[in-house]
Amino acid sequence: MSDLQRADPSATGTQLRTWDFWETTLVALIADGAFVLTGWMVLYVALAVSLGPKTLAPGEFEALVSQGRWYGVFLVSGTPAAIAVLWVAIRMTGREFGEYLALNWPAGGEIVRALAITTIFMSIEGFVLSKLSTGGYQSDPSLVVGSVGGLLVWLIGGCIAGPLMEELVVRGFLFRGWSESFLGPVGAIILTSAVWALNHSQYDWFGRSIIFALGLVLGHLRWSSKSTWTTVVAHSACNTLVLFTSGRYV
Repeated sequence: MSDLQRADPSATGTQLRTWDFWETTLVALIADGAFVLTGWMVLYVALAVSLGPKTLAPGEFEALVSQGRWYGVFLVSGTPAAIAVLWVAIRMTGREFGEYLALNWPAGGEIVRALAITTIFMSIEGFVLSKLSTGGYQSDPSLVVGSVGGLLVWLIGGCIAGPLMEELVVRGFLFRGWSESFLGPVGAIILTSAVWALNHSQYDWFGRSIIFALGLVLGHLRWSSKSTWTTVVAHSACNTLVLFTSGRYV
């Protein structure tokens, strides 16, 4: 049974409109732009309210926004804007939001399988990093939360909002359009993984190569389970683990 048929049985035998390769790319760029713009706007306002009339030097501002509590604000506030762009684009095709993004709950055992595969990957990653000692992700010592409220915002942003937004855009929208283009599913998995890794500019090239490999794992899970929820759960679990153990996120 195809991905479309499993996500929406009523679609069997019906040709459904899907954005082509370049249209999909453009919409994803707009969604990312909406995410960044909205996130920064809300973050500026939040900092202004919190700090009052105090003027920050560029270095002080960068140090503040790298803290978990403020980066969490950025992630939480920017996510709805990105999802809204996807919703508009999908509705323009005449299809349902959940069906297009494969937001059907995976078959029994898929979540357990996804978590097991992710755990194995993270274990291998940890072993490789410990042997190579290259720095990898390079944890930021300024990533602090300041209070219980800051910790909560950090966790919501890094473990829920961020993974949800990225998976809906990358393994949801991009995979849908690109897998039905000349790339096919395998090409879409590789390209989405590369784009996702390059977008993590806060890490060095070794760190991005690890994220690329994780993207391949998540892409495989999306394809095999026919559900984007599978990758959302796996990504969220991964971020929860690394946030608590090393203060980083993917």
